[in-house]
Amino acid sequence: MNALTLSFTLNGNEVSIEISPNTLLVDLLRDNLRLTGTKVGCRDGECGACTVLLDGTPVNSCILPAAKVQGRSVTTIEGLAHENGQLSEIQEAFMHEGAAQCGFCTPGMIMNSTALLEKNPQPDDQEIRESLSGTLCRCTGYRKIVQAVVTAGEMKKSQG
Repeated sequence: MNALTLSFTLNGNEVSIEISPNTLLVDLLRDNLRLTGTKVGCRDGECGACTVLLDGTPVNSCILPAAKVQGRSVTTIEGLAHENGQLSEIQEAFMHEGAAQCGFCTPGMIMNSTALLEKNPQPDDQEIRESLSGTLCRCTGYRKIVQAVVTAGEMKKSQG
């Protein structure tokens, strides 16, 4: 197979890299670009651990051909912290609320929550649960995760 040159924005930085046409986005991120915060769970688009934002919309990177991000913007969990290194509100809230247990689903939960809070900074519990429904957690009852999203919304509201 012929390699193709892929150019896109990753966490605010322009990237140009040669890839095989059958490369999946999760493999490009983890193996080629060494951004291992995005987790590989099911490789079927079912568990949500691999969620990243594509132009602000959550996508399962384990089933997305990397070529589909040509000219677009990808944000991973590594790209959420502020330029000064301070964690984003949702990352802070997950820590404050104890919303992570084993941590495997956490990047996907945070990425989905980030997209939700961009659309609706004050979502109710039902909206939060619907937004997170594509990301599976085997450790929690989701209560602390939902509370972390509420807390992050409150943090954003008080800051701005």
